[in-house]
Amino acid sequence: MSASATTRDRRTGPERVRDARRNGIGPDGGHGVLRPDGVDEVDVRSLRRVLERNVRGEVHFDAGNRGAYSHDSSNYRQPPIGVVLPRDADDVVAAVAACREHGAPVTSRGCGTSLAGQTCNVAVVIDHSKHMREIVQVDPDRRIARVQPGVIRDQLSNQTEERFNLTFAPDTSTHEYATFGGMLGNNSCGTHSVMAGRTADNTLELDVVLYDGTRMHVGETSDAELEEIIAAGGRRGEIYRRLRDLRDRHAEEIRARYPDIPRRVSGYNLDELLPEHGFNVARALVGSEGTAAAVLEATVRLVPSPPARSILVCGYEDVFHAADHVPELLEHGPTGLEGLDDVLIRDMKLVGEHVEDLSMLPDGKGWLLVEFGGDTTEESDAKAEECKRVLAKAKDAPDMRLYDKPANESKLWDIRESGLGATAFIPGEDDHWEGWEDAAVPPEKLGSYLRGFRGLLERYDYRTSLYGHFGEGCVHCRIDFDLRSPGGIRKWRSFVDEAADLVLEHGGSLSGEHGDGQSRGELLEKMYGPGLVGAFREFKSIWDPDGRMNPHKVVDPYPIASNMKLGHIVPPSVRRHLPTPTQRIVACAKLPPSSE
Repeated sequence: MSASATTRDRRTGPERVRDARRNGIGPDGGHGVLRPDGVDEVDVRSLRRVLERNVRGEVHFDAGNRGAYSHDSSNYRQPPIGVVLPRDADDVVAAVAACREHGAPVTSRGCGTSLAGQTCNVAVVIDHSKHMREIVQVDPDRRIARVQPGVIRDQLSNQTEERFNLTFAPDTSTHEYATFGGMLGNNSCGTHSVMAGRTADNTLELDVVLYDGTRMHVGETSDAELEEIIAAGGRRGEIYRRLRDLRDRHAEEIRARYPDIPRRVSGYNLDELLPEHGFNVARALVGSEGTAAAVLEATVRLVPSPPARSILVCGYEDVFHAADHVPELLEHGPTGLEGLDDVLIRDMKLVGEHVEDLSMLPDGKGWLLVEFGGDTTEESDAKAEECKRVLAKAKDAPDMRLYDKPANESKLWDIRESGLGATAFIPGEDDHWEGWEDAAVPPEKLGSYLRGFRGLLERYDYRTSLYGHFGEGCVHCRIDFDLRSPGGIRKWRSFVDEAADLVLEHGGSLSGEHGDGQSRGELLEKMYGPGLVGAFREFKSIWDPDGRMNPHKVVDPYPIASNMKLGHIVPPSVRRHLPTPTQRIVACAKLPPSSE
């Protein structure tokens, strides 16, 4: 058990977090569990009884469920107090009320694929993914859909694409099981966000509940509506008044420091409160990672989905030259523009993944997959052929192949979407981990950034492939960090600092897709400065003055090098509840004894 969990440690939760931040590494060499303030005083038996009485869904406080929910897909591990699987919005409200009565923190969760640690915490985890899966409404004329937070992205888009040629554009590589609640929490993007933007850009309205029990419907707000809401008073009026005042004080700094790039995901969306963005409170909450409110329902935008697609695959001498050519390809209006390097292809061969399809790639060591859409194959082919014709005129023209059959296109996207799995556990090499995997820079600076990033990797003797959403300057990678030993963790932490500096030198965002959570929360001051980080803290306090909604994620974050999941031994009493190998699936957790 970590020092932070023993009775001999008299420090408060915030004191333990501050001490770990000063030390640059958490307790027990980064593997000890840090906990929110006051969580040890929660009457767990009473909390469980109230939840079981008031929630119609499932309530789990057993070691197995706590062990499973102590992880998401990140490098972190924090055993929750308990787990609630609500059946509907009333269940969520009841669960939050029970937690408020007992002073217990709350963490919202979707399918658990978060890579920055935002869906694990020492809190009551509310998992919306099992039961809250109703598509409430689809209105093809208005091009909107209303969904509960447990609805899976493809559950909606498969239906709307087939019936109306409309889609929810953001489509992460986990689109087959990513829930809207999680996508709203992370401000998710994906291959086709180059066509229509991030989740925030496609969110119209939200129904939310706050820790104090306030339920609100939020969205874009005209000046007249804003004044009317404030004049009406009450909790809603107070929130809107304080948000307006926050915006007015920080408007110029927001305009100056928020990078104008398609993949600015790091930090709260305070820019959505600016007058030019319509004081959009719903979009300001997107990407807040459950630190402000819990989502009960969302109204999202649907956009036309071209029924015909053609993919032009361009092979370059290396991934850097491929990145250099992204801006000219964007001029042709692609619906998707993805990149990958030769290291990824080598890794796929080593693990035997999609080997038979790799011959579809043209010659080269860096590739761009450029997708064009149209109402017919002839139309999408014509766009691709025009792009091909222009590219062929250049002295360094790429080797190119055009594919317009759905079966072939599906194989190409499978190659790209296999990046994370193919590069994680490579035979004969150290395991590769997330930990710096989704930074984004302006697309016109991508080639320069990748060259600098490769040089940084070589200085630290790290190995990784490079791939991602090149059309929006977002780069994915899994790196062979040593996250088990204190020395390896300190080396990784030093690397992260330098990697952040490199991104910011290129005018980028620390996160271009996966969010901040614990992985990048500590770095936000580098990107935004102390003034705006203070504004983030105020934004959270407006919604959550008690600091109980997913505490220490984004705001006043746990140190990056703490709560690490690797390197622990699973006790037999917990091991039998978990799938194996535990460190590769849900990782292992040495749970502190429950107070039940």
